[in-house]
Amino acid sequence: MNNIYISPVVKNLLIINILFFAATYLLPQLHLDDLLAVYYFDSPKFEIWQPISYMFMHGGLAHIFFNMFALYSFGSILEQRWGPKKFLIFYFITGLGALFLQWAVQAFEVHQIVGSITASGKLNLSDLYNATDASPAQVKTLFGIYFGGMLGASGAIFGLLVAFGMLYPNAELLIMFIPIPVKAKYIIPVYILIELSLGVASIAGDSVAHYAHLGGALIGFILVKIWKDKNDTFYTLYE
Repeated sequence: MNNIYISPVVKNLLIINILFFAATYLLPQLHLDDLLAVYYFDSPKFEIWQPISYMFMHGGLAHIFFNMFALYSFGSILEQRWGPKKFLIFYFITGLGALFLQWAVQAFEVHQIVGSITASGKLNLSDLYNATDASPAQVKTLFGIYFGGMLGASGAIFGLLVAFGMLYPNAELLIMFIPIPVKAKYIIPVYILIELSLGVASIAGDSVAHYAHLGGALIGFILVKIWKDKNDTFYTLYE
């Protein structure tokens, strides 16, 4: 894998993500992290472009570094196999799938609190306390959903990880803190299970959108199952 070049779509995605990240910190007066993050569909802060723009925004250096490293590591291999157009479709569909699962979980939480998946008419604290039996913790959850934006390419990246694991299950990966290479078919399912457990656990202070990661992984799995040609022998070097 060390000799894999950066394919055209992957290169452009890397450039766009880095430019957005630089602009966020060099031009703070534009509030790009607020404008381009994606919000719950019923939030007053939601805008129509956010389901796409959120994929190019990141919350910190570690966030963008690990996402872009994964895009570089796995994206070019998949783009060579599928071609630029199919790869780009896969990338955006998994990114959107990540968002839709996150929205579904948030809609369930909103419904549990107010009896509906929309609560934009009850966002005043006094209205919430008077119209529902919501506890302070539930009100805090509701405000977090409506005014907490989600950003990052992680959903699409999880789609790429799953696709790579399905298409190249025996590729050996070097993982931090593990001294020996581990085959993709072992490490990637474990990673998905960790995300699932963290999402279900709902640990206080955890700001990671685990269900978005799972959404990208799920849509990635479905797309590969649909697209995969069982007679395909193209790029078997890593299988």
